[in-house]
Amino acid sequence: MTEMNMVQALNSAMDHLLSKDKSVILLGEDIGKDGGVFRVTEGLQSKYGEDRVIDMPLVEVGIVGMAIGMALTGLKPIAEIQFQDFIYTAMDQIINQMAKLRYRSGGDYTVPMVLRTPYGGGVKGGLYHSQSGETYFAHTAGLTVVTPSNPYDAKGLLLSSMEYGDPVIFLEPKRLYRSSKGEVPDGEYKVPIGEAKNIKEGNSVSIITYGSMVPTVLNIVEKHKIDADVIDLRTLLPLDINAILSTVKKTGKVVIVHEAPRTLGMGAEISALIAEKAIDSLLGPILRVTGPDSPFPYRWEEYYLPNEKRIMKAVNSVMTYG
Repeated sequence: MTEMNMVQALNSAMDHLLSKDKSVILLGEDIGKDGGVFRVTEGLQSKYGEDRVIDMPLVEVGIVGMAIGMALTGLKPIAEIQFQDFIYTAMDQIINQMAKLRYRSGGDYTVPMVLRTPYGGGVKGGLYHSQSGETYFAHTAGLTVVTPSNPYDAKGLLLSSMEYGDPVIFLEPKRLYRSSKGEVPDGEYKVPIGEAKNIKEGNSVSIITYGSMVPTVLNIVEKHKIDADVIDLRTLLPLDINAILSTVKKTGKVVIVHEAPRTLGMGAEISALIAEKAIDSLLGPILRVTGPDSPFPYRWEEYYLPNEKRIMKAVNSVMTYG
């Protein structure tokens, strides 16, 4: 075990994959000599060569298209998009090719690849470097959408994603890259895809969250000594419906927290699932604490992102309901 931040944990995972399997290829903008904008791939090109850690042109549609072609011909690509905000120019490849090739071919072809990208706010990146577009991908059949909240899960989920057999969108909360550390095994281990984690046991209220909001929620719960059941989803598609329903039936009161915009966000889908499958367990309204339906601001990130004041308002409201 070694204490690592998320950058180091992801680097360790890719180092392990490259050393274990020669069919694993990394590709992306500036991922070689520079190690990427956030240095997640630092040192890997010098260790494994330019043929396996490939600096690509600044053309996102080319990066994704190349990775799809590699996956179809037996390679195992891990493609990086510098910022999730830049991924939209490649959406045709992602939605109409990457996600649908298994279905289109009747299972004859698969696309075993991972598309990594940093996402979200908290680093003063402004409106073109801070977006949270997870629901675009979670709305697309054929994709799997994963987002870790800590170094241990980051490595374990990336290792699992590479063995998944279908395309995985791997969303990395950039504000967590170096903000926390944790013990991470040096060797291989797996964190299961599709399984949420109960990261704090409680009986009075359920707080369902993921990604960058996990440490925010935990800090608030600990500070205010809230008797909360805290669920880290970890995988957004497929959702761990059993974990969601289990916590709802346990507490009867639910707050959902994410930094992406409110309308048609993950909170809306989770709310609908609860209403359809566990409405008789509810003892109050389902409340969402989210980003607003507006572009991400250059300034005032603290007002855009869910913060202590807004989260506590929701928690107090649902806990005192009725």
